[in-house]
Formats: sequence, structure tokens, C-alpha cells
Amino acid sequence: MTTAPDTTRAPSPEREQDEAVVLSRVSKLYGGLAAVDDLSLTVHRGEFLSLLGPSGCGKTTTLRMIAGFEHPDTGDILVDGVSVLGVPPHRRHVNTVFQAYALFPHMSVAENVAYGLEQARTPKAELRERVAEALEMVRMRSFANRASTQLSGGQQQRVALARALVNRPSVLLLDEPLGALDRQLREEMQVELKLLQSRLGISFVFVTHDQGEALSMSDRIAIMREGRIEQLADADTIYSSPASAYVAGFVGQQNFVDGVDAGGGAVDTPLGRLRTTRGTGVGVGERVRVAVRPEFIDLSAEEPVGTSENVVRGTVIGVAHQGETRQFLVETGSDAALLVRRPTPLAPALRVGDTAWCRWSAEQVHAFPHDPERSAAPPTAVPDEQPSRPHQGEEHPR
Repeated sequence: MTTAPDTTRAPSPEREQDEAVVLSRVSKLYGGLAAVDDLSLTVHRGEFLSLLGPSGCGKTTTLRMIAGFEHPDTGDILVDGVSVLGVPPHRRHVNTVFQAYALFPHMSVAENVAYGLEQARTPKAELRERVAEALEMVRMRSFANRASTQLSGGQQQRVALARALVNRPSVLLLDEPLGALDRQLREEMQVELKLLQSRLGISFVFVTHDQGEALSMSDRIAIMREGRIEQLADADTIYSSPASAYVAGFVGQQNFVDGVDAGGGAVDTPLGRLRTTRGTGVGVGERVRVAVRPEFIDLSAEEPVGTSENVVRGTVIGVAHQGETRQFLVETGSDAALLVRRPTPLAPALRVGDTAWCRWSAEQVHAFPHDPERSAAPPTAVPDEQPSRPHQGEEHPR
């Protein structure tokens, strides 16, 4: 689902000033196969936009075309309102930070950061000032004379950022720059990157396959699949109002079950008749895929009183303690299992083998037209110590 630019009128000066990067119907083919397929996208000035998706979805190819390392077969790319087709990478007002930081081992930190300015023949006094400024941005000024080989992974990442920022680009492109860091350092750098971007006010385009990174840092997220944008929105919208079953399953965790539209917001499923207030998007008798997130399911040892809507009885077959939350896997029969996540203080004292009752609100139920080609989603995740169990319906191909 690609959002094409408005071509019915000339853009206003105000609109042009807001557009740091514009991709207009861009495609890139490899051996006749489309890595990027008729994609249109606008990156607003000063925003943090993430391209999120699995390997092979086209996100890195898109980034490399903006950077100039790849060239589109069709379409146009504008940076600061000017087409950059045929413009080499070093002449574009963008810089790229890769997962492999590629620092020069024979140079000091300051020399690594200064390299691009030296190639541009920047006057010495200005060069020193800008290098010091860039290192100060990433809190590495005290390391200026240290050899790059003496730095930790997080420190090398900061130097790579300084080297990219010293040229004062309009847009900073980041290709999974945190992938080589351990979990704790990666989480710390997520916060630092977002703070840095907010302070500088320049556009960041961030490529990742990690949904947590995208959700925690981005102003907007483009969910990519098979070279196209499946949904483009802010994190809250992506999470709470996914445009397809694929997006619903890729961002966060979901319980999926396939059924048939019974009319009036009701869907007949192997779990019984489930209801949604959001509509199904199909007609009565047509196939539909229902989704509900684990954190929206209430769990108790007693049958809920006063309602039978979206109530399912089952048996606990797995429990996982995850600090602030506790996860339960509930076998419901009909070869279906539900993943339930509750805050630890509110989690019921249920053990494996106990009978459990699951209940959720119709407002929290999403329903999507059943379309295996465009709507298939990753299988539901389960507590770590339990073997994976498929959800009802097709699994997303790896």
C-alpha cells in the first residue's frame, strides 16, 4: 500500500520547505525482481522516520538509493527539493552511518571525524572547530586523540555518528547502526540517538528490523513488505490501528484466529463467536482474520459473571516470568492457544494445568479480510520456555 504524492497542484513554498526527502514512484530491479516496487515516500524536515521490516523487504535498498549508492530504475528522488538522480553520494546533502562503522584504524578519533572535511579542503581553523563541535555532540571530545582501535563498540558508534554529522547534512541515513551492540548498550544508544536528533533538528532515516527500536525512537514508521510500504504512520497508530494483518503481526505480538463473518461485527471462529466494534471489511459468509493483543486479554481462574462476549475457557500450558510482566499460554481446544500478558502485580496465581478464563473487549479486536498474499502475518509468539505453536491460518514465510 504505497502513498503517492499529490500531483494535482504545484507544491507551495511552505510544503517544499517541509520536505527533506521525496521519493516519487521509485522502483529498483535486480534480475527482473523488484527490490523496491513503485514506492513513494516523503521524509519531513526534522523528523525521525524509520523503515521497518524483515530482511529482503527493500528497506536498505531504499536507504541506499537516497544515499546514492544504488540508482532507481524508475522514479525520482529529491533532497531539499532538488532531484539527485545521477548525483554521486559525496555531492548529496546526506550522510550515512552503517552497522559496520568502518573507522580508519591508523587514525585517531579526531582524524577519523576530520577526514571528510579534509577531502573537501576545509580551512584548518574551521576544520578544528567543526571536529570539536561534532565530538562534543556525541560526548567524545575527551577521546579526540585516542586511536580508534582503542574504543568500545558504543564509542566507535559515536565516532561514526560524529563523522557523519560534521558535514552538517540535511538528512542523516542510518542503516541498522545499533545491530552490533549488546542489548543494554543498544537501548542506551536508542535514547541518545533520539535526543541527538531532537537537539539537532535534522531529518533521520533509520533502517531497522527491530520493532522495539522503531517504536521507541520514531516520529513515523514505514512498515515495508516486498518492496512496498504496507503502512506509514506514527507509532501509536501503527500499534493500535494496524492497516493489515501483516502490520498487526509484525509490530508487537498478536493472537490470530481465522473465521467467517457472521454479520453485525460477529465472527464465527474455532474459539466460538467473537465480536469486534471495528468492523471486518468483508461481507457475511466471507473469511476474516481476527487479532487481539496479549496485553488486552484479562485472565482469571473464575468464569466472568454477567457476559459471555469474547469469553474463552482454556487450560494453562505455559507460564513465563518477564520482570514487570508475566506471560501465560492458554490451550483453548480446537488446536488453538492464546498468549496472555499481564502486569506482574495484577497477574493471577495460575500454574500449568490450571483452568483459566480469557476475556477481552470488542473494542480491542481487530478483524482483517483474509488475504494470504497480502495479509499473512508472523505466527503468534509464546512464552520462551514453551515450544512454538502455530496460530490458526497460514504462517508468514521466513
